[in-house]
Amino acid sequence: MTFDEDHSLPPEAPLAVEPPQEPPVAMNQTLPEDLRVPWGWVDLLMFALISIFGTLLLGIVLVIGFHLLGASREQAQKIFSERTSVSVLLQIALDFALLGFLAAQVRLKFHAPFWRTIGWRPLESGGKSRGRAVLLLILAGLVLDVVVTLASAISPPKQELPIEALFRDTRTALLFMLVAVVVAPVIEETIFRGYIYPVVARSWGVPAGVLVTGVLFGGLHAPQLWGGWAQIAALVIVGVALTLVRAATRTVFASFIVHTSYNSFQVLAILIGTHGLRYFPPMH
Repeated sequence: MTFDEDHSLPPEAPLAVEPPQEPPVAMNQTLPEDLRVPWGWVDLLMFALISIFGTLLLGIVLVIGFHLLGASREQAQKIFSERTSVSVLLQIALDFALLGFLAAQVRLKFHAPFWRTIGWRPLESGGKSRGRAVLLLILAGLVLDVVVTLASAISPPKQELPIEALFRDTRTALLFMLVAVVVAPVIEETIFRGYIYPVVARSWGVPAGVLVTGVLFGGLHAPQLWGGWAQIAALVIVGVALTLVRAATRTVFASFIVHTSYNSFQVLAILIGTHGLRYFPPMH
């Protein structure tokens, strides 16, 4: 063997170069920060299916539970159809289950902090004092309350609305109003303005996102107001207004303040109109 022989290793085959891929939507820096969420339409569809089947499953489980405790199937079904406090508690349980699902998805699937990722960012006052900005949002809730009240006065429903069943006894009415002020704004703003709106807005544009999210919000409340078409239309307007606030401020916290204010003034009006829940005049 001579020293001038080439004993070097054969050259390695060139590595295949993968074509560049578009960054995921959550990392797309061309989008506004409040629309850079890691979930998409498939996740929204999955969430919708879980919401529907979760409602059915939870209802079935509770009906079976009441039946095992001695109530007949008809009696158990009547508890839900008459919208007693049990049905309100059922809705609370479902709401928190859905919130838990979203939190688990954001933390485990997308490895991101939940509240900030889903839109609960600090409120930017835009040069105004923070207190003044909050006050303006509270006043916006009052304006929405006036709009809905006028819509109901101009075009009152011609039949009893399903929501009226919640005010047949004081305990259920108090529970419903407590949920409306304390629980509903957090859950609904997180789902509609935090989870749904960013996907629609980045796909179809902010105006479409505001409109679609508002219509979905009104549709969620339609079963409670079925037969009161002016009332349903007013709730769609409320949904659009809340989403508009979310889009303008880029934080769910702002629409949450307006939502809480709106519901609080609604509850205050009910307390005044019913003389402290002692008299329940019909809405139709």
